[in-house]
Amino acid sequence: MADSSFLKPPAKKRGEPMFTVCPEHGQYESWLVEQFDGGWKAAPCQQCQWQALNWRHVDEKVRNVARNERRAEIVNQRLIESGITPRFRGCTFDTFIADDQAKRTALERCRSYAEEFDAVMQEGRSQLLLGNLGTGKTHLASAIVQSVIRQFTASAILTTASEIARAVKATFAKSSRLSERDVLDELASVDLLVIDEVGVQVSTGDFGPGLLHEVIDRRYQQVLPTIVISNVTLEDLPRFIGDRALDRLRQGSSRLVRFTWDSARRDA
Repeated sequence: MADSSFLKPPAKKRGEPMFTVCPEHGQYESWLVEQFDGGWKAAPCQQCQWQALNWRHVDEKVRNVARNERRAEIVNQRLIESGITPRFRGCTFDTFIADDQAKRTALERCRSYAEEFDAVMQEGRSQLLLGNLGTGKTHLASAIVQSVIRQFTASAILTTASEIARAVKATFAKSSRLSERDVLDELASVDLLVIDEVGVQVSTGDFGPGLLHEVIDRRYQQVLPTIVISNVTLEDLPRFIGDRALDRLRQGSSRLVRFTWDSARRDA
């Protein structure tokens, strides 16, 4: 979408030299595209790629190369658009330290959620990650998002309750090109939405639980999965999202994953 509160595409910058020469199509503008790993990659000749993907009489090896390149571009774009911050881009299932049974259980439940994402999408299966500060909830949520994008080319947003509230508040400005409906529609458009830091008082400001309830309910009506991350208990969670939203999140085969161990940041 042209205007977006969350889905920010990869940055681009002019390459050096400013033009590249394609043997078949001649000179074209040289652009470097931001990569999820922090690097930059030169964009290929778009005409070559289009022809390889669409022309009937193209060698299958050439077509497969173009398909793989295009898929890599889509994956990179969706990883960046997801909103995973640089601090959590290295957080995968393999880098999560599961040194006791409780951590291993949390890891396997999150990993299976990602691996079964086709079924998750069909069922609109949500997940709750609840527990103590510094126990790896955002780490595993980031791992889920990266996994479903890389494996299924899913679209996803990982954001916080406070960021959602700020995005809605920003639409109240006269200069805003977005409406509150635009923000809510965007959050309801992606395959997977992860809402972190639910329960932080500043997160919903003057909106109370109504805002997050509407976000969750819109996705529920579209049979789209939502992951909620919070440090509050299951009993206290309705104060921040509403009873009905919690009921929607727990329907079907949705799971509660508890993070009950001490913070890994305690000695930092």
